[in-house]
Amino acid sequence: MLVVRPITPQDYAALYTCAVESGHGFTSLPVDEALLRRRIARAQEAFAREQVSEPGEEGYLFVMEDTDTGEVVGCSGIEAAVGLTDAFYHYHVGKVVHHSKELDIYNALETLTLCNDYTGVSELCTLFLREPFRKNMNGRVLSRFRMLFMAEFRNRFSDIAIAEMRGVSDANGESPFWGWLQKNFFSMDFTQADYLTGIGEKTFVYELMPKLPIYVQLLPPEAQAVIGQVHDNTRPALRMLQSEGFRSRGYIDIFDAGPTVEAEVANIKSVRDSKRLPVTIGSVADDKPRFIVCNTNVAEFRAIQAQLDDQHEHVIIDAEAAAALRVQEGDYVRFVTLTGAN
Repeated sequence: MLVVRPITPQDYAALYTCAVESGHGFTSLPVDEALLRRRIARAQEAFAREQVSEPGEEGYLFVMEDTDTGEVVGCSGIEAAVGLTDAFYHYHVGKVVHHSKELDIYNALETLTLCNDYTGVSELCTLFLREPFRKNMNGRVLSRFRMLFMAEFRNRFSDIAIAEMRGVSDANGESPFWGWLQKNFFSMDFTQADYLTGIGEKTFVYELMPKLPIYVQLLPPEAQAVIGQVHDNTRPALRMLQSEGFRSRGYIDIFDAGPTVEAEVANIKSVRDSKRLPVTIGSVADDKPRFIVCNTNVAEFRAIQAQLDDQHEHVIIDAEAAAALRVQEGDYVRFVTLTGAN
């Protein structure tokens, strides 16, 4: 059975493997031992905080484990509030109008403006599922369980959640959008800039990034073409988030121009549709639908996909599911249908 749980120090090697396999452009999972170990330690601190009244510096990092083999097959994270200590940069796509009534000329031009508008919001991040396990809706579980976690522990998160989508880059990690910035402002390649950001070295962004709005029409065609576009490998994740109610509001990544999508947490479909009921342990008929199910314990959090029988006042799960979730008769679980978002 595949079980989602909080990361532990013993998962470092598996997390490093995920970082290597995730490839270029995966900023939140750089191949850097010190940073990965710090992320694990930071996650442990977050899960250990029993009383949290408002979102702060907590970073929650989870792994999906095959309990039959002990192998970690993927990871997924949530940042409670971004940008509180390190600046969180985006470009906002806007418009300016140049109009001459006398000459009867009207031009509406797109601009890119550097901003920190998402400071303080929660972020869904670090989603990676290893190739052999991209089946049986495992990716859907590894992404959507986070919405159940946010629904269950609302005080820990902002009213708004975002997700940064990986932008277009080639097999060598080169981004057409970054190519223009590199030539004119940064004098370093995309992978180096992406790595520095991933390990928290962001001062160079403010020092070197153009501060005034950029006219999109002045960029080379190949850079213009990828603004707001996603990497081919990211399309399934974007479709899933869109089905949950996430939408782009014109914010893009400053390096690869991938879109950032956002939603009000209360209006995320899996948050809105989830139920919280006490458990009865018993047999579940084979024709019952499958759900994403989690317990209600922060430190010992567990989430799985499983068949269950919703009796409206309680929910019936089998003994194997109860053991995986670490719940007993009468404990509460939160659940949402597995096929409710496509």
